[in-house]
Amino acid sequence: MPGKPVLVQELDSVHPSESLAGRDLCSVADLTPGELHATLQLAHQVKREPAEFRWALDAKQMVMFFEKASLRTRLTFETAINTLGGAAVFVDQTQSPLGERESIADIARNVERWVQVIVLRTYAHDTITEMAQYASVPVINALSDLEHPCQAIADFMTLQERFGNLRGFNFTYVGDGNNVCHSLMLTAALLGAHCTVGTPRNYAPKADIVAQARAIANVTGSHVTLVNDPIAAVKDADAIYTDVCTSMGQEHEATKRAPIFKPYQVNEALMGHASPNAVFMHCLPAHRNAEVTDAVLDGPQSVVFDQAENRMHAQKALLLMLLGAGGKA
Repeated sequence: MPGKPVLVQELDSVHPSESLAGRDLCSVADLTPGELHATLQLAHQVKREPAEFRWALDAKQMVMFFEKASLRTRLTFETAINTLGGAAVFVDQTQSPLGERESIADIARNVERWVQVIVLRTYAHDTITEMAQYASVPVINALSDLEHPCQAIADFMTLQERFGNLRGFNFTYVGDGNNVCHSLMLTAALLGAHCTVGTPRNYAPKADIVAQARAIANVTGSHVTLVNDPIAAVKDADAIYTDVCTSMGQEHEATKRAPIFKPYQVNEALMGHASPNAVFMHCLPAHRNAEVTDAVLDGPQSVVFDQAENRMHAQKALLLMLLGAGGKA
């Protein structure tokens, strides 16, 4: 088995609850390779032994400010803290973006006196970082226009369950170079997995995120590759991942985007260019027969509902470590 990256070795002696207690998770890149490995290890343990963590966050309070609609993110965070002994308070911000009625700094200074962790699902990434700047309690990015770190962590947990060690793993993302793509690139790089991103021209992931992912990959021994040909992107892939071509807030571009992304649809023909044991992944919700066909989404290679389940377990691990209870069991 390949040797571990230096950064992972350096953190092996640091317990996750000591390493991450009190920290924020605005980006996957807020974690070192060692901290991400520890997060995933704890997530697997929590999934295997949920009863051991039943009261790990006894009486801890979590507030969730959501500017965007949600099914998986909301329910998995609420069930996560509820089954750890804590409680969730949901604040619907879909009609009133954070910072509009009251400054984010003032919100942070109020909320930190009542709760132990703040979860944000927003449009502007600056909303996440500003809340983290002013709040003395941990802030978790539950999706912004720049990143979706909780999704990516759960996704790679799912891959570990299926494939084990992911160093040298061939991960491919095809479609829009969006927030999900950004977090997947960073997570793959942190774990030493090779990441290929196939997008139409002018829809590539942000250059600064690509540079950040490549800098991490240089340390962990992996590589990040960008291509425009979807067939070249998926060649010999161990996992093929896609997302909607039109994200929330971009609905006005749907008609323009549809023909551009049609060649990137994940169908049985495209899956045929991947490794025979490759899995198909999607963060959901999916636009059926748009970015992915029913045959693939519902087929034997699909792990999309495993991903959805693992959102809860991965987020349990994050809550435990950010609140300093990672060693509870």
